[in-house]
Formats: sequence, C-alpha cells, structure tokens
Amino acid sequence: MATVQTAEQSPATPDEIWAILRETAKRQEEYDRQRAKDREEWAELKELFAVTREMIDENSREMSRLGLSFGDVIEHLVAPGIEEHFQEIGMSLRAPSPPVSRKIRENGQTIAQVDLQLENSESVMIVEVKARVNRTHVMEHVNRLEKLRGWYDRRGDHRKLYGAIAGAVFHPAERKAARGEGFFVLVQAGDTMRMDVPEGFKPREW
Repeated sequence: MATVQTAEQSPATPDEIWAILRETAKRQEEYDRQRAKDREEWAELKELFAVTREMIDENSREMSRLGLSFGDVIEHLVAPGIEEHFQEIGMSLRAPSPPVSRKIRENGQTIAQVDLQLENSESVMIVEVKARVNRTHVMEHVNRLEKLRGWYDRRGDHRKLYGAIAGAVFHPAERKAARGEGFFVLVQAGDTMRMDVPEGFKPREW
C-alpha cells in the first residue's frame, strides 16, 4: 500500500505571532470600549426612566391636588364645542350636560367604557378620547362599537351608531387608520379640538 506523505506545517514566525497578538489586543480594546459604552448608555437610560417616572408621578399628584379626573379632561378640553363640530358636517347631535365618562353594563358585566356620547332621535355617536392615539386604540374602538351595537339591539334601540376618536397627539398615520375604519377624527387645536374630516370621507355605520 502506498504511503501518503504530508509536509509538516511550518511554525509561525515571530512576526506572525506578534501580528496575531496585536489583532487580539485590538479586538479586546474594541470589546472593552463597547462594554463601557453600553454601561454608560444603560446608566443614562435608567436615569431617563427615573426622570420620566418622576414626571408622570408629579403630573398625577398635580392632577390629584387640583381634583382633576379624566372626566374633567373630557369636560373641559374635548366636550366644549363638540356639538358645533358635528353640526359643521351636517350632524345635529346633543351631548349630556355635564358630559361624563360611563360604563355600559349588562347582567352585571361591563360591556364597554364610553368616554363621551352624543345622540339624537336617529343616531348615536360614541367618542373615544386619548392623550396619544395609536393603532391599538383604533382597533379597540372598533371592538367597542361592535359590542355596543349588540347591546343597543338587545334593548330594542336600532338607531344608527357611529364612532369618533379624539386625541391630543394624533399623528397622520393613525388618523388615516382611524378614518379607514370609518371613524370621525378630532385633533387638538389650541385649547380645544377640531374636526379632521377630508372631503369624500364616508363614516361607518354600526
């Protein structure tokens, strides 16, 4: 049988060894710098979280000190002029006075939380109020309207049911999503709200 002979691998030269050591040291330095940067960024992030939490807590304490509730926000920021806003687009609706957030209950179970409701003999408008509107809020309002449609029908109330979303921070993408689901959109304008209803918009009827 023939024997296969292989050449022995030449040992690394001193220059090659030093090059490997220098590369290893360089990578270790880069790793150490990245770890230090990560620790610094994490410390800054923790500090930011702490500051943000303190701001939220302070705002909550201030609202409590002033005796404010979310219902007060609806009453003083969203409700004023809202009837006129809908009249501008041909809908004559009345809001309760004072406007109140309420829970719709059936058989001891909460069907939905309603922030603001306007109505007339033919239609009911359910307005959801958010400080900052996101896509989840839009879909939650769809679900809310579907549940309320069933609740009204079981009570023998077959008036048209519409939805609207009002938000202090309401970015264009979320406005588009809300209108895509057939909701009227109200956005902050100074110390009140304004309708943002483009030409050709068709509201969904539940």
